[in-house]
Amino acid sequence: MEILDYAFMQRALLAAVLVGITAPAVGIYLVQRRQALMGDGIGHVAMTGVGLGFLLTWSPVWMATLVSVIGAVLMELIRWYGRTRGDIALAMLFYGGMAGGVMFINLAPTGSNANLTSYLFGSLSTVSESDVTAICVLAAFVVLVTLGLRRQLFAVSQDEEFARVTGLPVRALNLLTAITAAVTVTVAMRVVGLLLVSALMVVPVAAAQQIGRSFAATFVIAVAIGVSVTIGGTVTSYYQDVPPGATIVLLTIGAFVVLTALATPLARRRARAQAAADPAHDPAECTIPGTRKTADEVGV
Repeated sequence: MEILDYAFMQRALLAAVLVGITAPAVGIYLVQRRQALMGDGIGHVAMTGVGLGFLLTWSPVWMATLVSVIGAVLMELIRWYGRTRGDIALAMLFYGGMAGGVMFINLAPTGSNANLTSYLFGSLSTVSESDVTAICVLAAFVVLVTLGLRRQLFAVSQDEEFARVTGLPVRALNLLTAITAAVTVTVAMRVVGLLLVSALMVVPVAAAQQIGRSFAATFVIAVAIGVSVTIGGTVTSYYQDVPPGATIVLLTIGAFVVLTALATPLARRRARAQAAADPAHDPAECTIPGTRKTADEVGV
């Protein structure tokens, strides 16, 4: 294929695949926790890291990772202790991160608004070998956490109080989820961009939920959608000369619309099959109020 003849496209496609895997893998826990916009907030904070990277002549990816992790930890602390003023503190953190990024990158001798734009909206031609190395290392961390601790993270995402009663370290797991989300944002910023990464963390999960019947199935479908749209968007961006981040997000939304349209007839078919399988004279099973499904029961 012609597209694979160019080294920069090889790097872009590898980064796209890793982003397609990691973003939904973390996003599924954020959706369960009703923190779908957390990635957007971390993206704002990461801008300060990018600006500092240019100012200090250090890798913008690694500096953005460091600043994003600090910002994610602060967000969790604000969530725990912020009380009624928490939303104001978060707003200052988000917009301060954006303002800091713009200021630092303009103070940097090699920085410019063009550099910042490539991180805000993604850029295929600027993915360097060092960026790919950093993305691979960070993506490996995200995959290890989201798969290795999937039962614990699922329990905390479903019900923190119940998880605490069972003996799980809820606060530590919450912090780990926030840190993993921060790492995912920096993994995705070179392909999708900081301002659009949240969509790739959330929309594939929402699309997968339309047809997934268990947590495990939803996880797999969401990752499959993520990989498909990132590769499709990257290839489309190369051939049609359109922004990669915007293309990927629009493809993701398109996948959501299609799966939502298919979900209703599938649900009706399943209902008819279930009705045919159960004898008409058997009473419906009763459920005890307040009971919770285990990780095994939901297919984790």
